[in-house]
Amino acid sequence: METRQELRQNSGWIVGIGILLVLLGLFAIAWPIFTTFAINIMLGWLFIVGGIGQMVYAFRSHGAGSTALKVLLGLIYFGVGVLLLFNPWAGAVSLTLVVGIFFFIDGAFRVVTAFQVKPAPRWGWMLFNGIVTIILGILIWSQWPFNAPWILGLLVGIGLIVSGISTMLFPAALKRSSSVE
Repeated sequence: METRQELRQNSGWIVGIGILLVLLGLFAIAWPIFTTFAINIMLGWLFIVGGIGQMVYAFRSHGAGSTALKVLLGLIYFGVGVLLLFNPWAGAVSLTLVVGIFFFIDGAFRVVTAFQVKPAPRWGWMLFNGIVTIILGILIWSQWPFNAPWILGLLVGIGLIVSGISTMLFPAALKRSSSVE
């Protein structure tokens, strides 16, 4: 974990990242279907590249396990990538479920972290971020799979905006707390 001094020194970057997150969130909300399918396509290509890399590794790493199992894993990665690219509806449906689970778990961790830093000024924003993220995860589950083409982009956008705002506010709280010390 970074010290308060390191956080203060990097506060400009932290605010910049927060602004970027808010802008990306606004874009995702404005074009939720595009966002959902863009995420799907990006993941498809990542799986394809990962599968190719895994197969190259399988043939170049003799003695580090079964070559056949490593090739099979590479083929699975590659196959998932191809499915995501060529069947975007199925990819959006499955990805929506995975993101819902991720949001729920991420929100729970943020709530726990907020209580761990509770004496820090504005720790409540971190708590708020965690609660909103948990709610977004539950909303995704409750609407799944019927609104998979657009809900993922919309909710990811909301999550990005809330994360961006809480990220931007944290350095201001650190600066204020340093003037009090």
